[in-house]
Parts: sequence; C-alpha cells; structure tokens
Amino acid sequence: MATLLWLQTGACSGDTMSLLNADSPSIESLMRKGSIELLWHPSLSDTPPGGLGKLIAAIEAGTQALDILCVEGSLITGPFGTGMFDSYRGRPKIQIAEALARRARYVVAVGTCSAFGGIPAAPPNPTDCTGLQFDHEQPGGLLPPEWRSGAGLPVINLAGCPTHPTTITRSLAMLAQDLPLELDFLNRPRLFFSTTVHQGCTRNEYHEYDVEETVPGGRGCMYFNLGCQGPSTLANCNSELWNGRSSKPRAGVPCFGCTSPGFPRDGDLFRTEKIGAVPVTLPLGVSRAHYMAYKNLAHAAAPLRVKNREMEP
Repeated sequence: MATLLWLQTGACSGDTMSLLNADSPSIESLMRKGSIELLWHPSLSDTPPGGLGKLIAAIEAGTQALDILCVEGSLITGPFGTGMFDSYRGRPKIQIAEALARRARYVVAVGTCSAFGGIPAAPPNPTDCTGLQFDHEQPGGLLPPEWRSGAGLPVINLAGCPTHPTTITRSLAMLAQDLPLELDFLNRPRLFFSTTVHQGCTRNEYHEYDVEETVPGGRGCMYFNLGCQGPSTLANCNSELWNGRSSKPRAGVPCFGCTSPGFPRDGDLFRTEKIGAVPVTLPLGVSRAHYMAYKNLAHAAAPLRVKNREMEP
C-alpha cells in the first residue's frame, strides 16, 4: 500500500473536484482495494486541528513513510522570496513542499498551476508564483531542473486546468504499484499527453475544409477565429471524454491549451492571432508554407454539405 499526502498550495481546488469526479478508477476504489493509504487531503481528511503539522513533522523525521506527494496549486514565493503569502501555521508552504519532496518516492504536480505556474503565475504574477519544477516552459521552478525524487524521477506533471479525472487516478494507481510512467519533454506522462485535443474532435471535418466560425454557437471550426488551441495542445480531452460524455470543443467552447506551460496566454482567449489569414500557432508538425497552400485548396474543395454545416446523412 502506497502512502499519499495531498498538499494544497495556491489553488482553487479545481483538481480536487476533478479527483472526486474520477470513476475509472475512483480514489475511493484505490483506497478500498488497499492500493493507496491517504495520509492527508484538505477536503477528505478528518484529522483534528494540528494533525497535519504532526504528520509533516513525522515525515520529515523519517518516522512516517511517504510514497506519493501530490501538490495542487502554484508555489507562491512572494513576498520577496519568503513564501509568506501562503503559509501553514507560520511556515511558508514552499518550505513544506520542499521538505516533503525530499522524503517522497514520487512527487506529482496535479494541475497546470503546480506543474508550470498556471493562472496565478500569469502576468503580472503579483504573488511571484512558479511551478514545482518548471517556471512556465523553463526548467527549474521551486525545485531545480536536476532534482529527483526517491524513485529517481523528476516531478511528474499531470497538467490541466483542471487535470482530467482519469489522468489523476490512473497515474496514482500506476505509481502505487511502481509501474513505469514514461514522461515527455515537459515531464508529463506520455500515456495521457501523446495526442492532441484536435484528435477526436467532432469539428475535424470543418477544420480540414477550412469552414470557420466567427462567433460562438456554430458547428464549424473554432481554430481559425475563436482561439481554439486544440490542434497544438497535447491532452486526452476528446479521446477520454469528461464524465464519459463531452469536452470543451464538443460543447462549443474552444480549447484554451490548459495542459501547456504557456497557459493562460496573455491576451483574448476567444480570438485567434494571425499572420494574414493563417493562425500564428499552427497545428503540431505542420509547416507554415504547406499550411497556407493547403488552406486555400481545402476551402475550395469543401463539399456543399460541409459548407452548409449539415449533418451527415
């Protein structure tokens, strides 16, 4: 049985809500089956006041084993590097996170905030937030790039705003059994971050034929005008539907690229920045010259059914 402590720092609790919605597996099933022993979670534990402090002290002293440390939320280093904007009983949480990380076999950043900085670290970043081991796309956050956990791994970044429910619980289940998690260049598990949001999107045909929407509410592609970043964002939102039912693009909302280190981008999330008629950020693996030529041909070749946004017969 793997022991787990969930530390909440500069967070909105969105990833906790996602954790509680997971059902394949659920956090309850992992606990009932003996895969995980939950030492502490701010929303799930009934430890009396002061219990967390005693638990942290025991882990630091080495008398309580810690297999998995989950951190939810940005690491707040302000003011002036003290971390006192976010503290627990007079101790900066950044110090607590560092101390627990030194004892943990695995350290998991749950959510884009703890992975890369996220929304609290967006300009002008008034509380000097950073991620656990990345500062946006730059290696090195609260922990240096060379830091490794007891199992010899860097911080495992389960990015998302919030992270997909099954990404959280399946990752925890694998870590609890010491199964390998292959990581990508941003230390995200490839198992969940190897396909784009665009793959599986119900608007793909409109995208391929360059049938674009200019205002929300239509059935066409939202990439060209409404800021959708699905073609350049690695996430499982359309291959593993939220609550088994839907995703942002399927509900008519553009993908904001929330699993990426640059989220949220500094600007209008519902507008596509362009060079001429071509988006500045292209789909992954596509060159600008080829895309410009393809775009013009595709629009001319679009079937009338697609242009009229009709359902397939």
